[in-house]
Amino acid sequence: MAKKVTCLQCAQVNRVPDEKLGKGAKCGTCGVGLFSAKVTEIDLPTLKKAARNDDVPLVVDFWAPWCGPCKMMGPQFSQAAGQLSGLARLVKLNTEEHPKAGALYGIRGIPTMVGFKGGKETKRQSGAMQAGAIINWARQV
Repeated sequence: MAKKVTCLQCAQVNRVPDEKLGKGAKCGTCGVGLFSAKVTEIDLPTLKKAARNDDVPLVVDFWAPWCGPCKMMGPQFSQAAGQLSGLARLVKLNTEEHPKAGALYGIRGIPTMVGFKGGKETKRQSGAMQAGAIINWARQV
């Protein structure tokens, strides 16, 4: 069986066999790795496409550079991404650069994490969290 995964670089939707999830799978269009142990900063069009299409859990940290709690959570979110590689993809969306994202996804405060899977929002959590709590939360998306 294959899962749909949107490339976070070129926004092309790829079909990835289950046995290749997190194991070097690359975008068929641009060649960029589809899974990373690092957090990827994405834009609103890419988020909309990935949230609508991806079968692999996508965890989005809605944040802004002026937000103190967001700055505190940033390293924790990165640490969690390293441990969840292949199980979920952790991405960040800067709400200051993409103000329409807040309205579109009903973000009332930041940081807010939203989990998507199979075209639907599955979970939401506001407030800064430690890496362990982010990992446990993301495993339930």
